Amino acid sequence: MDSQSIQLPYDVNAIRADFPILAQMHHAGVPLVYLDNGATSQKPVMVIEALDRYYREYNANVHRGIHKLSEEASEAYEGARVKLKKFINAASKREVIFTRGTTEGVNLVAQTWGRANLKPGDVILSTQMEHHANIVSWQIVAGQTGALVRYVPILPDGTLDLEVYAAMLRDLPVKMVAVTYVSNVLGTVNPINEMARLAHQAGALILVDAAQASPHLALDVQSLDADFLAFSGHKMCGPTGSGVLYGKQALLNDMPPWMGGGDMISKVTFEGSSWNELPLKFEAGTPLIAEQIGLGYAVDYLSALGMDKVHAHEQAIIIYALDRLAELPFVTVYGPTADKKGAVAAFSVQGVHAHDVAQVLDSQGIAVRAGHHCAQPLHGLLGVSATARASFYLYNTPQEVDALIDGLYAVKKTFAV
Repeated sequence: MDSQSIQLPYDVNAIRADFPILAQMHHAGVPLVYLDNGATSQKPVMVIEALDRYYREYNANVHRGIHKLSEEASEAYEGARVKLKKFINAASKREVIFTRGTTEGVNLVAQTWGRANLKPGDVILSTQMEHHANIVSWQIVAGQTGALVRYVPILPDGTLDLEVYAAMLRDLPVKMVAVTYVSNVLGTVNPINEMARLAHQAGALILVDAAQASPHLALDVQSLDADFLAFSGHKMCGPTGSGVLYGKQALLNDMPPWMGGGDMISKVTFEGSSWNELPLKFEAGTPLIAEQIGLGYAVDYLSALGMDKVHAHEQAIIIYALDRLAELPFVTVYGPTADKKGAVAAFSVQGVHAHDVAQVLDSQGIAVRAGHHCAQPLHGLLGVSATARASFYLYNTPQEVDALIDGLYAVKKTFAV
């Protein structure tokens, strides 16, 4: 297979025209090949213009004023919430809490639901492939409550050991399952529907880290039956500082607030306070107004394109990328086969540190990430201190995969491996 023969579900060059940064030269005379989408995606013109329009035309605080600018800002801000509700198929917009991203969403649940419900000996069940945000947050609340954190192992092919998962649910007093939908290193797509069913059967709740899923897969929280689901806007064409925590309304109603301040209260006296209705109970202070409005426009962009087409495009790219990487005997790729993973390829080059790999690729105009990708425990299991990671998105092309392969040959030549 060559890059010219790959059938894609849409005109990728027309899509690339929506992202002005992709047209730039990375170094003198070298075009940018952006393959660091797992860290953050690029932004389409309509999102950039939405941010500019807010600050130019109706910059004001939300929920506080009765003047025209505040009313316009509030309408746009709450309009974004409605868009997100539809995007994830939540039952109510009250279940859509705006956050700064996945990390804040996970911490919010840990510090509200966790501190209110966990007791000594209770188990939080996570996995060996988690991002630090879905490990450290639970370690902190475990230290506060006396609960324990345990981890579902991964199999040699990079998938979760679901037999052990079922056994742990059966044999341990698990109260919360905290699992990533898509691994940011291995690319593994976990069977959230089945994991949720087993968790609920055991009397546990499930929180899904969807940071690497929301940009690439159609999300349906009701079909998944997730109790909580968190994701970040900046990985799905939205601004940095935007994100969502979804929670089932009955659970959110019973949870105490996390932060105190304006907007999250219904009444304050010197003797005590009462809380605002959902979702404002969890949104203290002036929010990231422009950012969440921008995320709403990112959802418009993705919805118009179609998440099914985004997924199909990325699958074509990752299949081709894994085939090309397999041609290189000096490269080791981690994670399952293309049919079990998203558009992520973490790899190491024999005898070359990941940072050196990334630096040589950068000189070729290719942007990848190098390091432990906020997954140090997983890298320990893989037996490496760091990997390089190429992560693809809706605007990447097969020809950019070819550029990556050429760049890796340049790494081999530079370090004589």
